[in-house]
Amino acid sequence: MREKQVRIKVPCSTSNIGPGFDSIGIALNLYLIIECYPNEEWVFIQKDKDFQHLPKGKDNMLYEMAIKVAHRFGFTALPPYKVEVLSEIPIARGLGSSGAITVAAIELVNQILGLELTLDEKVKIAADMEGHPDNVAPSFLGGCVVAYYRENELYYVNKKKMDSIEFVAMIPNFELRTKVARDVLPKELPFVKSIEGSAIGNVCTAAIFQENYALLGEVLEKELFHQPYRKQFIPHFDELTTFMKKEGAYGTFLSGAGPTMISIMEKGLAANKMKQWKERFTEAEFQILQVEETGVQIKTIETIGPKK
Repeated sequence: MREKQVRIKVPCSTSNIGPGFDSIGIALNLYLIIECYPNEEWVFIQKDKDFQHLPKGKDNMLYEMAIKVAHRFGFTALPPYKVEVLSEIPIARGLGSSGAITVAAIELVNQILGLELTLDEKVKIAADMEGHPDNVAPSFLGGCVVAYYRENELYYVNKKKMDSIEFVAMIPNFELRTKVARDVLPKELPFVKSIEGSAIGNVCTAAIFQENYALLGEVLEKELFHQPYRKQFIPHFDELTTFMKKEGAYGTFLSGAGPTMISIMEKGLAANKMKQWKERFTEAEFQILQVEETGVQIKTIETIGPKK
């Protein structure tokens, strides 16, 4: 029986982008890479020493997501694979680690079961599984994605290139689970405040597509939907936002549900300042990230029998 070796490379994502709550995301150049070989049983090998604690069998999140995808198409089981996992994406830091796993699982099932899903079908499945499209759509499509998903209706606009800017991620040394960050949000907002928040989001979106990053930075810091409630979990949120503005950032926002904060800067501006920033804010890891334009990448090789 001919089977497939599959290599899947999924970029991380930063989502919300200030007022683009659950709707705007950008793919960045940190990756989840899985290399999958036909095997006698399901086994997961974590190649990164930081993730050695993760489950090695069917209780691995990647398998749990994959079997859920298979169930959607009437399959009760998946042919067993040995999966070697290398991830550059920190867990529970607001950089789309769970979304990347969802994307990888959908692509893996699509390949080994020969589903031949379209890109829109894959994004819809991912958005349904995650509950929103802003972290998974960029990982599939690359670039910036503004998306709306509800009851199997998906609408999105994709901007691939954002060549003149870079993203400075300030990744703290603690996790913030999405559920905790969700639970602190209000169940509803007053009508007038909702209109104001929506207007801020509209200008934010227009600024992205016009590449007016000074305007983008100004309006995203006026966000009303989630950052005012979640910043209580982020030490130095206001201090970092003010400091990075003085250092030349267009603006700073909470990535996803946090706790990572990201500053948008003119490309090349951050490199000479990284040492100084790290010395001042020792509790965070600073990384300069770029937009990943390609999105998920898949390579398959037909083979016979399991890899020993």
